[in-house]
Amino acid sequence: MRRFGFALVAALLAAPAVANDTMSTLGAGGLIFIETDEVRMAREDLYISPEQVRVRYEFHNDSDKDTDALVAFPLPDIKGDGDFMVAIPTEDPVNVFGFETLVDGEPVDAQLHQYVFATNIDYTQYLTDLGIPLAPFGEATQTAINALDDATKRELFRRALVIPMEYDAGQGLQTDYVPVWTLKSTYSWEAHFPAGETVVVEHSYKPSVGGTVAVTFLSPPYEDYDPAADYKKRYCTDDSFINAVKKTLPKPDEPYGAPFTESWLSYIWSTGANWSGTIGTFHLTIDKGLPQNLVSFCWDGEVTKTGPTTFEMEAKDWWPPYGRELEVLILNRQDPEPNVG
Repeated sequence: MRRFGFALVAALLAAPAVANDTMSTLGAGGLIFIETDEVRMAREDLYISPEQVRVRYEFHNDSDKDTDALVAFPLPDIKGDGDFMVAIPTEDPVNVFGFETLVDGEPVDAQLHQYVFATNIDYTQYLTDLGIPLAPFGEATQTAINALDDATKRELFRRALVIPMEYDAGQGLQTDYVPVWTLKSTYSWEAHFPAGETVVVEHSYKPSVGGTVAVTFLSPPYEDYDPAADYKKRYCTDDSFINAVKKTLPKPDEPYGAPFTESWLSYIWSTGANWSGTIGTFHLTIDKGLPQNLVSFCWDGEVTKTGPTTFEMEAKDWWPPYGRELEVLILNRQDPEPNVG
């Protein structure tokens, strides 16, 4: 098994900076189809960039009868936290990922299912009755909690739905009750596959892009954590990639001095394993955003650079690799220099 890491740099524009400190990512994936023997996935085209994820499926019904199947798009769980530092793709508290789906070019009216849990107890109706939005983030949710009476706030705390956070905004100590519940969300709809025909399903969403304000994997191991080993396992960072980053260090002994910020993207492609059989043709395109950025990821096979920012891969009779999701590391160049690597 061979894996590839890439260090490809050009000197053009500066990349936008990541938010302060560290922002973790929410890994979404593709659609889940209830298994059927009559319909096969002839082709899947997956495009991933920091701005958008697009997936195009071609399904062919080989049988002589129409087939209906339930389709679902599960969103990653979103958990509130007192130090909430998760990259939320949009400001829409309902359609967090800006999810859209087309079937043969026509929009699908997907149904959204959302549930709130704390300590493995379903509190969806409880929050709904209180008039609190289900999203554990955003101004609307916090405003609704702040408007509750003290007894109700204490009850939310007793049920492990919120935690008190004290702060001083210049008027003495104040307390806000911050949501810490978990939101589980899934879109679903019924798909129709006519006998002997091919149906094209397309869906897109804005990914959750995590990251840091500095390059972290050049630092030595600390507290039983080895950054270099972790990144090599997760993103297949190879010698050429690491050397390209080291060339940018103002001082070799200062690993955090590289002129990059990190961006992390995750795609849960194991959801494709819910389809019966292999995918006839799987085509993957990864776009690193800007030409001067660096990118590293794992792929078992040949990778072709097809443009200033794009890399493409293809496999026949493909099956998602067991135990490994797609993790992409992008280093955003902050002060591009010519001929870096």
